[in-house]
Amino acid sequence: MTEQEIATGASRSPEASVGPEHHHALRDTATEFVRREVLPHLQAWEDAGEVPRELHAAAAKQGLLGIGFPEEVGGSGGTLMDSVVMQEACFAAGASSGLMAALFTSGIALPHIAASGNRDLVDRFVRPTLAGELIGSLAVTEPGGGSDVAGIRTTARRDGDHYVVDGGKTFITSGVRADFVTTAVRTGEPGHTGLSLLVIEKGTPGFTVDRALSKMGWHCSDTAELGFDACRVPLANLVGEEGSGFYQIAEQFVVERISLAVHGYGIAARSLERAAAYARQRETFGKPLMANQVVRHALVEMHRQVEVARAYTHEVVRRHEAGENVVAEACLAKQTAVDTAAHVCDQAVQLHGGTGYLHGTEVERHYRDARILPIGGGADEVLADLAARLLGYA
Repeated sequence: MTEQEIATGASRSPEASVGPEHHHALRDTATEFVRREVLPHLQAWEDAGEVPRELHAAAAKQGLLGIGFPEEVGGSGGTLMDSVVMQEACFAAGASSGLMAALFTSGIALPHIAASGNRDLVDRFVRPTLAGELIGSLAVTEPGGGSDVAGIRTTARRDGDHYVVDGGKTFITSGVRADFVTTAVRTGEPGHTGLSLLVIEKGTPGFTVDRALSKMGWHCSDTAELGFDACRVPLANLVGEEGSGFYQIAEQFVVERISLAVHGYGIAARSLERAAAYARQRETFGKPLMANQVVRHALVEMHRQVEVARAYTHEVVRRHEAGENVVAEACLAKQTAVDTAAHVCDQAVQLHGGTGYLHGTEVERHYRDARILPIGGGADEVLADLAARLLGYA
Protein backbone atom coordinates (compact mmCIF):
# COMPACT_ATOMS: atom_id res chain seq x y z
CA MET A 1 0.00 0.00 0.00
CA THR A 2 1.37 3.41 -0.96
CA GLU A 3 1.59 6.38 1.42
CA GLN A 4 -1.18 8.07 -0.56
CA GLU A 5 -3.47 5.04 -0.22
CA ILE A 6 -2.80 4.89 3.51
CA ALA A 7 -3.51 8.62 3.87
CA THR A 8 -6.69 8.39 1.82
CA GLY A 9 -7.96 5.53 3.93
CA ALA A 10 -7.19 7.41 7.13
CA SER A 11 -8.76 10.69 6.08
CA ARG A 12 -11.76 11.85 8.07
CA SER A 13 -14.19 14.70 8.36
CA PRO A 14 -15.14 16.58 11.58
CA GLU A 15 -18.43 14.65 11.69
CA ALA A 16 -16.55 11.36 11.79
CA SER A 17 -14.62 12.15 14.98
CA VAL A 18 -14.44 9.27 17.42
CA GLY A 19 -16.58 9.74 20.55
CA PRO A 20 -19.34 8.31 22.70
CA GLU A 21 -22.20 6.71 20.83
CA HIS A 22 -24.63 9.44 21.86
CA HIS A 23 -22.35 11.98 20.19
CA HIS A 24 -23.07 10.35 16.83
CA ALA A 25 -26.81 10.78 17.40
CA LEU A 26 -26.25 14.35 18.57
CA ARG A 27 -24.26 15.16 15.44
CA ASP A 28 -26.97 13.67 13.26
CA THR A 29 -29.68 15.72 14.99
CA ALA A 30 -27.72 18.99 14.77
CA THR A 31 -26.74 18.36 11.15
CA GLU A 32 -30.29 17.64 10.06
CA PHE A 33 -31.58 20.67 11.96
CA VAL A 34 -29.18 22.99 10.13
CA ARG A 35 -29.84 21.43 6.74
CA ARG A 36 -33.61 21.58 7.16
CA GLU A 37 -34.25 24.70 9.24
CA VAL A 38 -31.27 26.97 8.57
CA LEU A 39 -29.59 26.61 5.18
CA PRO A 40 -32.65 27.40 3.01
CA HIS A 41 -33.14 30.72 4.85
CA LEU A 42 -29.72 31.82 6.10
CA GLN A 43 -28.97 34.44 3.44
CA ALA A 44 -32.43 35.96 3.88
CA TRP A 45 -31.81 36.22 7.63
CA GLU A 46 -28.40 37.75 6.96
CA ASP A 47 -30.05 40.39 4.79
CA ALA A 48 -32.87 40.97 7.31
CA GLY A 49 -30.40 41.40 10.17
CA GLU A 50 -31.98 38.92 12.56
CA VAL A 51 -33.02 35.34 13.16
CA PRO A 52 -36.77 34.63 13.49
CA ARG A 53 -38.12 33.69 16.90
CA GLU A 54 -39.60 30.53 15.41
CA LEU A 55 -36.10 29.12 14.97
CA HIS A 56 -35.60 29.13 18.74
CA ALA A 57 -38.74 27.05 19.18
CA ALA A 58 -37.60 24.65 16.47
CA ALA A 59 -34.17 24.24 18.10
CA ALA A 60 -35.80 23.68 21.48
CA LYS A 61 -38.08 21.01 20.03
CA GLN A 62 -34.98 19.10 18.90
CA GLY A 63 -33.44 19.46 22.36
CA LEU A 64 -30.56 21.59 21.06
CA LEU A 65 -31.16 24.76 23.10
CA GLY A 66 -31.00 22.89 26.38
CA ILE A 67 -27.77 20.95 25.86
CA GLY A 68 -25.42 21.55 28.77
CA PHE A 69 -28.21 22.75 31.08
CA PRO A 70 -29.48 20.36 33.83
CA GLU A 71 -32.86 18.77 33.33
CA GLU A 72 -34.03 20.21 36.66
CA VAL A 73 -33.94 23.73 35.17
CA GLY A 74 -35.58 22.70 31.91
CA GLY A 75 -32.45 21.71 30.00
CA SER A 76 -31.57 18.60 28.03
CA GLY A 77 -28.70 17.63 30.32
CA GLY A 78 -25.28 16.75 29.02
CA THR A 79 -21.78 18.11 29.44
CA LEU A 80 -19.73 20.91 27.98
CA MET A 81 -18.27 18.40 25.52
CA ASP A 82 -21.80 17.54 24.39
CA SER A 83 -22.36 21.22 23.67
CA VAL A 84 -19.05 21.38 21.77
CA VAL A 85 -20.01 18.36 19.67
CA MET A 86 -23.38 19.89 18.84
CA GLN A 87 -21.81 23.21 17.82
CA GLU A 88 -19.17 21.49 15.69
CA ALA A 89 -21.88 19.60 13.81
CA CYS A 90 -23.84 22.80 13.18
CA PHE A 91 -20.79 24.54 11.73
CA ALA A 92 -19.85 21.49 9.66
CA ALA A 93 -23.35 21.54 8.15
CA GLY A 94 -23.03 25.20 7.14
CA ALA A 95 -24.31 27.30 10.05
CA SER A 96 -22.64 30.69 10.33
CA SER A 97 -20.98 32.10 13.43
CA GLY A 98 -23.57 34.88 13.52
CA LEU A 99 -26.43 32.39 13.33
CA MET A 100 -25.02 30.40 16.23
CA ALA A 101 -24.45 33.56 18.29
CA ALA A 102 -28.06 34.64 17.80
CA LEU A 103 -29.68 31.25 18.31
CA PHE A 104 -27.63 30.23 21.35
CA THR A 105 -27.43 33.54 23.23
CA SER A 106 -29.07 31.57 26.03
CA GLY A 107 -25.60 30.11 26.57
CA ILE A 108 -24.45 33.43 28.03
CA ALA A 109 -27.78 34.83 29.30
CA LEU A 110 -28.87 31.87 31.46
CA PRO A 111 -25.95 30.11 33.20
CA HIS A 112 -25.74 32.64 36.04
CA ILE A 113 -29.48 32.35 36.70
CA ALA A 114 -29.46 28.56 36.50
CA ALA A 115 -26.48 28.33 38.86
CA SER A 116 -28.06 30.70 41.41
CA GLY A 117 -30.61 28.09 42.48
CA ASN A 118 -33.35 30.75 42.56
CA ARG A 119 -36.43 28.70 41.64
CA ASP A 120 -38.53 31.78 40.87
CA LEU A 121 -35.98 33.15 38.37
CA VAL A 122 -35.44 29.69 36.89
CA ASP A 123 -39.18 29.23 36.34
CA ARG A 124 -39.66 32.72 34.94
CA PHE A 125 -36.64 32.92 32.65
CA VAL A 126 -34.57 29.74 32.28
CA ARG A 127 -37.30 27.21 31.54
CA PRO A 128 -39.23 29.29 28.96
CA THR A 129 -35.99 30.32 27.21
CA LEU A 130 -34.79 26.74 26.88
CA ALA A 131 -38.26 25.88 25.60
CA GLY A 132 -37.83 28.46 22.83
CA GLU A 133 -40.57 30.70 24.20
CA LEU A 134 -38.35 33.60 25.35
CA ILE A 135 -35.08 35.12 24.15
CA GLY A 136 -32.51 36.34 26.65
CA SER A 137 -29.27 38.28 26.37
CA LEU A 138 -26.35 39.26 28.57
CA ALA A 139 -25.43 42.93 29.04
CA VAL A 140 -21.96 43.59 30.45
CA THR A 141 -20.04 45.83 28.01
CA GLU A 142 -20.55 49.58 28.28
CA PRO A 143 -19.71 52.50 25.99
CA GLY A 144 -16.10 53.38 26.70
CA GLY A 145 -15.67 50.36 28.96
CA GLY A 146 -14.73 47.53 26.63
CA SER A 147 -13.37 44.51 28.49
CA ASP A 148 -13.06 46.36 31.83
CA VAL A 149 -15.77 44.48 33.73
CA ALA A 150 -14.64 45.82 37.09
CA GLY A 151 -15.09 49.37 35.78
CA ILE A 152 -18.83 49.07 35.07
CA ARG A 153 -20.68 52.33 35.69
CA THR A 154 -24.34 51.39 35.23
CA THR A 155 -25.76 51.87 38.72
CA ALA A 156 -28.56 50.18 40.62
CA ARG A 157 -29.60 51.81 43.90
CA ARG A 158 -32.15 50.36 46.25
CA ASP A 159 -35.47 52.15 46.61
CA GLY A 160 -37.96 50.15 48.65
CA ASP A 161 -38.58 46.80 47.00
CA HIS A 162 -36.92 47.86 43.74
CA TYR A 163 -33.55 48.78 42.30
CA VAL A 164 -33.41 51.99 40.26
CA VAL A 165 -31.08 51.41 37.32
CA ASP A 166 -29.32 54.16 35.34
CA GLY A 167 -26.71 53.76 32.60
CA GLY A 168 -26.16 52.11 29.26
CA LYS A 169 -24.79 48.99 27.56
CA THR A 170 -23.45 48.38 24.06
CA PHE A 171 -22.55 45.53 21.69
CA ILE A 172 -25.31 43.41 23.25
CA THR A 173 -25.90 40.23 21.25
CA SER A 174 -29.64 39.56 20.68
CA GLY A 175 -30.35 42.83 22.48
CA VAL A 176 -32.93 43.94 19.91
CA ARG A 177 -35.04 40.78 20.17
CA ALA A 178 -34.43 39.93 23.83
CA ASP A 179 -37.38 39.55 26.20
CA PHE A 180 -35.03 39.99 29.16
CA VAL A 181 -31.42 41.00 29.74
CA THR A 182 -29.16 39.61 32.45
CA THR A 183 -27.45 42.89 33.28
CA ALA A 184 -24.25 43.71 35.17
CA VAL A 185 -24.86 46.71 37.42
CA ARG A 186 -23.04 48.52 40.19
CA THR A 187 -24.82 48.11 43.51
CA GLY A 188 -21.81 48.95 45.69
CA GLU A 189 -18.45 50.65 45.81
CA PRO A 190 -16.06 50.99 42.83
CA GLY A 191 -14.20 47.87 41.82
CA HIS A 192 -15.12 44.26 41.24
CA THR A 193 -16.75 43.71 44.66
CA GLY A 194 -19.48 46.27 43.98
CA LEU A 195 -21.10 44.50 41.02
CA SER A 196 -24.34 42.52 40.87
CA LEU A 197 -26.50 40.87 38.22
CA LEU A 198 -30.11 41.89 37.62
CA VAL A 199 -32.63 40.44 35.19
CA ILE A 200 -34.29 43.39 33.44
CA GLU A 201 -37.38 42.62 31.37
CA LYS A 202 -38.42 44.18 28.09
CA GLY A 203 -41.24 46.64 28.68
CA THR A 204 -39.90 47.85 32.03
CA PRO A 205 -40.35 51.66 32.08
CA GLY A 206 -37.01 53.35 31.52
CA PHE A 207 -35.47 50.38 29.67
CA THR A 208 -34.92 51.16 25.99
CA VAL A 209 -33.28 49.62 22.97
CA ASP A 210 -31.57 52.80 21.82
CA ARG A 211 -30.43 51.48 18.45
CA ALA A 212 -29.65 48.36 16.47
CA LEU A 213 -25.99 48.25 15.46
CA SER A 214 -24.92 47.49 11.89
CA LYS A 215 -21.76 45.40 11.78
CA MET A 216 -19.03 44.09 9.47
CA GLY A 217 -20.09 40.50 10.16
CA TRP A 218 -22.57 38.46 12.21
CA HIS A 219 -25.26 40.11 10.07
CA CYS A 220 -28.09 37.82 11.19
CA SER A 221 -27.18 38.31 14.86
CA ASP A 222 -28.97 41.44 16.06
CA THR A 223 -26.79 43.66 18.25
CA ALA A 224 -28.01 46.59 20.32
CA GLU A 225 -27.22 49.58 22.45
CA LEU A 226 -29.39 49.59 25.56
CA GLY A 227 -30.37 52.45 27.86
CA PHE A 228 -31.60 52.56 31.45
CA ASP A 229 -33.16 55.75 32.77
CA ALA A 230 -34.60 55.49 36.29
CA CYS A 231 -35.53 51.91 35.38
CA ARG A 232 -37.24 50.23 38.34
CA VAL A 233 -36.36 46.54 38.68
CA PRO A 234 -37.83 44.35 41.46
CA LEU A 235 -35.38 43.17 44.14
CA ALA A 236 -36.64 39.68 43.28
CA ASN A 237 -34.79 39.93 39.95
CA LEU A 238 -31.38 39.95 41.66
CA VAL A 239 -29.30 36.95 40.55
CA GLY A 240 -27.41 35.44 43.47
CA GLU A 241 -26.11 37.62 46.27
CA GLU A 242 -25.66 41.35 45.95
CA GLY A 243 -22.02 42.10 45.20
CA SER A 244 -21.33 38.69 43.63
CA GLY A 245 -21.81 39.77 40.01
CA PHE A 246 -18.14 39.92 39.05
CA TYR A 247 -17.49 36.41 40.32
CA GLN A 248 -20.59 35.04 38.58
CA ILE A 249 -19.45 36.56 35.29
CA ALA A 250 -15.88 35.31 35.73
CA GLU A 251 -17.07 31.76 36.46
CA GLN A 252 -18.82 31.61 33.08
CA PHE A 253 -15.97 33.10 31.05
CA VAL A 254 -14.24 29.73 30.59
CA VAL A 255 -17.30 28.23 28.90
CA GLU A 256 -17.92 31.36 26.82
CA ARG A 257 -14.32 31.37 25.58
CA ILE A 258 -14.47 27.67 24.78
CA SER A 259 -17.62 28.34 22.77
CA LEU A 260 -15.90 31.12 20.82
CA ALA A 261 -12.98 28.78 20.17
CA VAL A 262 -15.45 26.33 18.63
CA HIS A 263 -16.81 29.18 16.51
CA GLY A 264 -13.26 29.82 15.33
CA TYR A 265 -12.18 26.37 14.27
CA GLY A 266 -15.75 25.47 13.31
CA ILE A 267 -16.06 28.10 10.58
CA ALA A 268 -12.44 27.46 9.64
CA ALA A 269 -13.12 23.75 9.11
CA ARG A 270 -16.20 24.54 7.02
CA SER A 271 -14.24 27.11 4.97
CA LEU A 272 -11.50 24.54 4.38
CA GLU A 273 -14.07 22.00 3.18
CA ARG A 274 -15.64 24.55 0.83
CA ALA A 275 -12.25 25.66 -0.49
CA ALA A 276 -11.11 22.08 -1.14
CA ALA A 277 -14.34 21.28 -2.99
CA TYR A 278 -13.98 24.42 -5.10
CA ALA A 279 -10.33 23.64 -5.89
CA ARG A 280 -11.33 20.21 -7.16
CA GLN A 281 -14.03 21.45 -9.56
CA ARG A 282 -12.59 24.81 -10.63
CA GLU A 283 -10.41 24.62 -13.76
CA THR A 284 -7.74 27.19 -14.61
CA PHE A 285 -5.27 27.01 -17.48
CA GLY A 286 -6.79 23.71 -18.56
CA LYS A 287 -6.45 21.84 -15.27
CA PRO A 288 -8.17 21.69 -11.86
CA LEU A 289 -7.03 24.30 -9.34
CA MET A 290 -6.12 21.42 -7.04
CA ALA A 291 -3.44 20.29 -9.52
CA ASN A 292 -1.26 23.21 -8.45
CA GLN A 293 1.20 22.35 -5.70
CA VAL A 294 0.87 25.78 -4.09
CA VAL A 295 -2.88 25.18 -3.68
CA ARG A 296 -2.40 21.74 -2.15
CA HIS A 297 0.16 23.10 0.28
CA ALA A 298 -2.19 25.93 1.25
CA LEU A 299 -4.94 23.41 1.99
CA VAL A 300 -2.57 21.27 4.07
CA GLU A 301 -1.60 24.29 6.18
CA MET A 302 -5.26 25.20 6.64
CA HIS A 303 -5.98 21.61 7.69
CA ARG A 304 -3.07 21.63 10.15
CA GLN A 305 -4.28 24.75 11.89
CA VAL A 306 -7.86 23.47 12.17
CA GLU A 307 -6.72 20.16 13.66
CA VAL A 308 -4.42 21.83 16.20
CA ALA A 309 -7.14 24.26 17.32
CA ARG A 310 -9.74 21.50 17.61
CA ALA A 311 -7.46 19.10 19.48
CA TYR A 312 -6.26 21.72 21.96
CA THR A 313 -9.78 22.97 22.64
CA HIS A 314 -10.99 19.42 23.26
CA GLU A 315 -8.14 18.88 25.73
CA VAL A 316 -9.02 22.08 27.61
CA VAL A 317 -12.65 20.94 27.76
CA ARG A 318 -11.57 17.56 29.11
CA ARG A 319 -9.50 19.21 31.84
CA HIS A 320 -12.31 21.64 32.69
CA GLU A 321 -14.77 18.77 33.06
CA ALA A 322 -12.24 16.99 35.28
CA GLY A 323 -12.38 19.94 37.66
CA GLU A 324 -9.06 21.58 36.78
CA ASN A 325 -8.57 25.34 36.74
CA VAL A 326 -8.18 26.12 33.04
CA VAL A 327 -8.78 29.86 32.93
CA ALA A 328 -5.43 30.51 31.23
CA GLU A 329 -5.80 27.53 28.92
CA ALA A 330 -9.27 28.66 27.82
CA CYS A 331 -7.74 32.00 26.83
CA LEU A 332 -5.08 30.19 24.82
CA ALA A 333 -7.63 27.87 23.19
CA LYS A 334 -9.70 30.85 22.09
CA GLN A 335 -6.71 32.69 20.66
CA THR A 336 -5.42 29.58 18.87
CA ALA A 337 -8.83 28.96 17.31
CA VAL A 338 -9.58 32.54 16.30
CA ASP A 339 -6.11 32.88 14.77
CA THR A 340 -6.96 29.73 12.82
CA ALA A 341 -10.24 31.26 11.67
CA ALA A 342 -8.49 34.44 10.53
CA HIS A 343 -5.95 32.53 8.43
CA VAL A 344 -8.13 29.75 7.06
CA CYS A 345 -11.13 31.92 6.15
CA ASP A 346 -8.81 34.39 4.43
CA GLN A 347 -7.17 31.59 2.44
CA ALA A 348 -10.56 30.14 1.52
CA VAL A 349 -11.59 33.46 0.00
CA GLN A 350 -8.26 33.64 -1.83
CA LEU A 351 -8.66 30.16 -3.30
CA HIS A 352 -12.16 31.05 -4.49
CA GLY A 353 -10.76 34.06 -6.34
CA GLY A 354 -13.31 36.66 -7.41
CA THR A 355 -16.15 34.32 -6.45
CA GLY A 356 -14.96 34.41 -2.84
CA TYR A 357 -15.33 38.18 -2.77
CA LEU A 358 -19.00 38.14 -3.78
CA HIS A 359 -21.62 38.91 -1.17
CA GLY A 360 -23.57 35.76 -0.37
CA THR A 361 -20.73 33.35 -1.05
CA GLU A 362 -20.37 31.17 2.02
CA VAL A 363 -16.64 31.72 2.49
CA GLU A 364 -17.16 35.49 2.24
CA ARG A 365 -19.62 35.26 5.14
CA HIS A 366 -17.20 33.23 7.27
CA TYR A 367 -14.39 35.68 6.45
CA ARG A 368 -16.44 38.60 7.76
CA ASP A 369 -17.74 36.70 10.78
CA ALA A 370 -14.24 35.61 11.80
CA ARG A 371 -13.19 39.20 12.51
CA ILE A 372 -15.28 39.58 15.67
CA LEU A 373 -13.88 36.47 17.33
CA PRO A 374 -10.57 38.01 18.55
CA ILE A 375 -12.64 40.82 20.11
CA GLY A 376 -15.69 39.14 21.68
CA GLY A 377 -15.48 37.35 25.02
CA GLY A 378 -12.38 39.35 25.92
CA ALA A 379 -10.08 40.90 23.35
CA ASP A 380 -6.94 38.95 22.45
CA GLU A 381 -4.71 41.53 24.10
CA VAL A 382 -6.67 41.44 27.37
CA LEU A 383 -6.71 37.65 27.45
CA ALA A 384 -2.99 37.43 26.68
CA ASP A 385 -2.27 39.70 29.63
CA LEU A 386 -4.59 37.64 31.84
CA ALA A 387 -2.86 34.44 30.76
CA ALA A 388 0.54 36.01 31.44
CA ARG A 389 -0.46 36.71 35.03
CA LEU A 390 -1.99 33.28 35.57
CA LEU A 391 1.05 31.52 34.09
CA GLY A 392 3.46 33.49 36.26
CA TYR A 393 4.95 35.63 33.50
CA ALA A 394 3.83 38.95 35.00
